[in-house]
Amino acid sequence: LTEWVLQTACRQNRQWHDMGFSDMRVSVNISSQLFRSDKLPAMVENALEKTGLPSCCLELEITESVMMQNPDHVMRQLQQIKKMGVFISIDDFGTGYSSFNYLKLLPIDSVKIDRTFVHDLLVSDENMAIVKAIIAAAHILELTVVAEGMESVEQLALLERNGCDQGQG
Repeated sequence: LTEWVLQTACRQNRQWHDMGFSDMRVSVNISSQLFRSDKLPAMVENALEKTGLPSCCLELEITESVMMQNPDHVMRQLQQIKKMGVFISIDDFGTGYSSFNYLKLLPIDSVKIDRTFVHDLLVSDENMAIVKAIIAAAHILELTVVAEGMESVEQLALLERNGCDQGQG
């Protein structure tokens, strides 16, 4: 199923590129089960080759829990994928293990702040403190920060004022 989703997403983004939207990146969530085998790098390479999508236009999203299962194995696969030029993000950051050790070691490009922190951002000082900490740490590590689940202009303005790079919602 993941292979089909990956190829479909790459094919669709390729069509958008051909229509003139060449600066778009498509994101695909990768299940933790897929990291148990060595198939992911070949699967990614195959999808890019079949569709002709430039590797920089594909983003793979992994959760923090993926890193904890078999860190060395996951690291090797992510490094292979990163060498292809694929963008890698940690999805739902802050809700799992949040190991800063892995954050600094993994070949990733961005962290996505989980929507649970963004949802109550305007009414929860605790959520704002967590969001600020994630933004600060990510920027020190030269990572892009994406806030998931943005639903209002007020959330957008607050996140922009605090240095969040992108929003999703």
